[in-house]
Amino acid sequence: MALAKLWDAEHVSPAISPLVDHADVKRRVTELAAAKGAVVTVKPIGASVEKREIWDVSFGTGPFVVLMWSQMHGDESTATSALFDLYEYLRRHRDEPAVKQMLSALTVHTIPMLNPDGAERFQRRNAQGLDLNRDALLLQSPEGQLLKKIRDELNPRVGFNLHNQSWNTSAGRPPRPASISLLSVAYDEARSMNDGRRLTKRLAAVVRDAIEPLAGNRIGRYDDSFEVRAFGDNLTKWGTPVLLIETGAWPDPNPDPPLVRVNFVALVRALQALADGSVNRANTDRYDSLPANESMAFHYLIRNVSIRSGGLAFTGDVGLSAARRIRLLDAKRRLVLSTTVADLGDLRTYCGVFEIDGTGKVIAPLTPGAPVPAVGSIVKVGSTGAIQVGGQANLMLLTPVPGGGFRVERVFPAETMVQ
Repeated sequence: MALAKLWDAEHVSPAISPLVDHADVKRRVTELAAAKGAVVTVKPIGASVEKREIWDVSFGTGPFVVLMWSQMHGDESTATSALFDLYEYLRRHRDEPAVKQMLSALTVHTIPMLNPDGAERFQRRNAQGLDLNRDALLLQSPEGQLLKKIRDELNPRVGFNLHNQSWNTSAGRPPRPASISLLSVAYDEARSMNDGRRLTKRLAAVVRDAIEPLAGNRIGRYDDSFEVRAFGDNLTKWGTPVLLIETGAWPDPNPDPPLVRVNFVALVRALQALADGSVNRANTDRYDSLPANESMAFHYLIRNVSIRSGGLAFTGDVGLSAARRIRLLDAKRRLVLSTTVADLGDLRTYCGVFEIDGTGKVIAPLTPGAPVPAVGSIVKVGSTGAIQVGGQANLMLLTPVPGGGFRVERVFPAETMVQ
């Protein structure tokens, strides 16, 4: 918990990670490069399809070489913020024994934003429409070519592939939302074991021990099926074993700060364990015993509610999925939460990031074209339209009141402005 408290006091990451764009990263790396007595070294190493710079931010002079890369999917931004908090931690604590040991034992190269064109659009793919994580063999993207080139030049002893996963990801039975998932990446169909995979399993065990006090039982084990086209699998095959860290949902209206905090703790603790050798004493059972990921989570799960759909009321559950989108409004990037109806009926085998007891309440579609009613207002619900699975939410949660009306308890619009 000491690292978490330190993050609370010293972090420089913004409150909302998806709003970080290439211009923000450029400003930050420029400041790092210009800082007197800087701990990190900033080096431009290439450019994206649309000629946005890509940087290697490195630190340490030790013989054990580490490679970390973030945001190869442009809409997966949590670890990018955590890396800048890592650089700040090194700057502030460079004279402390743990940091001095890290800097003398390791040489760490980080790419904070591999896919800046995708980040600009807040989309998974690059400007060519390619998924960079499926371009390890054909190398048709300049960003993929760059990652392959730096791997071959550095020949790192271990790699950290930093991603975000769907908010529908769950772990365990009964299912729980997976806030963080870990993977010791396989290098063949048989999922064979070698020294490299044992190292990443031990690293995953170290990370689990570090973040469990923060994330509790919301830690999962990512599917380790071999993907022949993927960078993590191929880097492991080429001799750089990879630990994948996937960041998921968090039960807070603003999930970014706690998720960046967890990523920061995970990265610092993993580097410390590599530097001091304690990773070699980690128990791989701590990784192997993590519950496997599934897709059994909704963002909102309204349980045991009276559902008005298609003119007939019935009792069941409603599961809503949510994803974040960037909209350009008033010439500014704005973050919105887009909500859709994922399923309805008997959803007892699922979980929700946010679960709502609908007992005694009614959920119904908003009236098309009508103003959205205010929470607390009284409305009439007559013959309503159907709730469309796969369609936008546009729902209201209601409580019956005397006289045949309903009080609006909550509205689930198709989009909600976050910032």
